[in-house]
Amino acid sequence: MILITENISGRWIDELKSKFEVVIDPALWKSPDKIKAALPECRALIVRNQTKVNADLLSAATRLQVIGRAGAGLDNIELPAATAKGIVVVSTPDQNSISVAELTLAMMLALARKVFPANQHTHGGGWERQKFVGTELYGKNFGVVGLGRIGFLTALRARALGMNIIAHDNYISPDAVAVSETRAELMNLDTLLSRADFVSCHVPLTPETKNFFNYDRFCRMKPTAFFLNLARGEVVEESGLVRALKEMRIAGAGLDVREQEPPASTPFAGMDNVILTPHIAAFTREAQERVVAAVCQDVAAVLAGGAAKNFVNFPKPKNP
Repeated sequence: MILITENISGRWIDELKSKFEVVIDPALWKSPDKIKAALPECRALIVRNQTKVNADLLSAATRLQVIGRAGAGLDNIELPAATAKGIVVVSTPDQNSISVAELTLAMMLALARKVFPANQHTHGGGWERQKFVGTELYGKNFGVVGLGRIGFLTALRARALGMNIIAHDNYISPDAVAVSETRAELMNLDTLLSRADFVSCHVPLTPETKNFFNYDRFCRMKPTAFFLNLARGEVVEESGLVRALKEMRIAGAGLDVREQEPPASTPFAGMDNVILTPHIAAFTREAQERVVAAVCQDVAAVLAGGAAKNFVNFPKPKNP
């Protein structure tokens, strides 16, 4: 049996159904006990980012051969626990990168040109143009924190708009393709924060990056600068961001991800210099087609005795 615990659908899921028993419950991620009770019968588990696949859950996975993560991040999957049980973990590290990069640019443009407050004002019958004087992106410093796949694609597109790329990434060398192709200037984080007109976060969630952006770091930014986070919500200490915005330490923010999803409260309520979206960066038709296709193909290959292509640990299961 293949168990799908979140909202994943499409023709590739239908293809799986034609070959295997597939059980889909889009809300099952909310009930870990129910998932654990179902796991002994499962050969495959397919999730997005909301299902917490931890060691306790996997203790019931006596037949599980493969976990498919429909997305790039692995912070909701306890990889060592899966590996210790010989379970293949597959993900989709490249399939949604373009969509995330494009939404980052959309947020940046909307913030710079005050699109959303201007839209609301005009819908209300207003025509006070001087209230919505914005700023150009051309010639501005685009600060990329994390020059991986998505950071690189975002920086490449920002470069096409005439922006100067400055970047901070402890794990990239100065002669990397991402640096040369974007003509990025690598620097330490404090220098980037002090120089950037837009700071875009593209780091994974790890113990080291949790609350990486806090009040102190926001205070090191220009008061005219904007902050963008389309990576993971827990990378940002939201209370620090709210305080920095209220004190006008920074000019605004665009957030596609939150500390808690869905958020229990809206501390940004009434802030027309903050754009909030419900974790939709990867939710384009094209990206989802690629993501679901890649996961389904890998899961089907493993269950048929073959090897996964987009594996994280090993291509074939190592359990009996």
